[in-house]
Amino acid sequence: MSFPYPRTAKPALIIGSVAIDRIATSVAQSGDILGGAATYASIAASYFAPTRLVGVVGADFPRRFMQRLRRHGIDLGGLQVDPSGKTFFWSGRYGENFDRCENLVTDLNVFGKFSPSIPDAYSDSRYVMLGAITPALQHRVMDQVPRGAFVLADTRSLWIEITRPDLERLLPRVDLFALNEDEAEALSGEKNLIVAGRVIRQMGPRIVIVKKGSHGSLLFHPEGFFALPAYPVARLVDPTGAGDSYAGALIGYLAAVNRTDFAALRRAVAYATACASLTVESFGINRLSAAGRGAIDLRYRELQKVTRF
Repeated sequence: MSFPYPRTAKPALIIGSVAIDRIATSVAQSGDILGGAATYASIAASYFAPTRLVGVVGADFPRRFMQRLRRHGIDLGGLQVDPSGKTFFWSGRYGENFDRCENLVTDLNVFGKFSPSIPDAYSDSRYVMLGAITPALQHRVMDQVPRGAFVLADTRSLWIEITRPDLERLLPRVDLFALNEDEAEALSGEKNLIVAGRVIRQMGPRIVIVKKGSHGSLLFHPEGFFALPAYPVARLVDPTGAGDSYAGALIGYLAAVNRTDFAALRRAVAYATACASLTVESFGINRLSAAGRGAIDLRYRELQKVTRF
């Protein structure tokens, strides 16, 4: 699978987890599928710009999963294969309304000793996404990122709870900080998300995005504020990875146009929303991977229509 990237496109670098997932809902089970934050993000980014992945898998990582990533043209030169153990494994179960996920199994395996190292061949990467690895590892990556690179960082509620000082030191080092509404409230201490987004911007990042799941997302930028609803999905199958594919599409689009101004960020949010909507329509990456750029562009145009008056 190859994509006609624009001449302006720069490489997008994604750092994070590559995993084997097993997901259950009230009506179906997935079996073992390709998962991980960096997986979702890289596939989404690959629709917009040349994409590089830094992560680690074990000796048990299925060849078909590796081939799935390669079919998207993703550069896997930074994906380590650690023969000493197994791939990060996660299993979860969603309730009937998908508002909560019960964690069944989390085996970090080789990911537990992951120490990200950016290959020399990636030293020209100007658009970087830090998946929701520990803030300490995110700092390690920031020490390797080339000067002037635009960096998007994601996080988890757990890091806000147990490694908050490290996270707070990270915020001034990144350009864009993305988090969901629960994380925004926990970090800012504010229940009102408009206030929360402004408070988090004052903590250091130039740009903040608050993801609200089925209620869309909020963009806080030096040039202004922007809100976009979620794409109206008729059949929700599995919400796993929606936030990761959102972030991956966002950094991928910015890398494609090589711009980070307010207008570019607004369009990036719309493309990110379109990718996230495709992700939730199947278990794992299946729908997003099979959709193609045409399906993403169609949903982008539909979002333009429903938000114009």
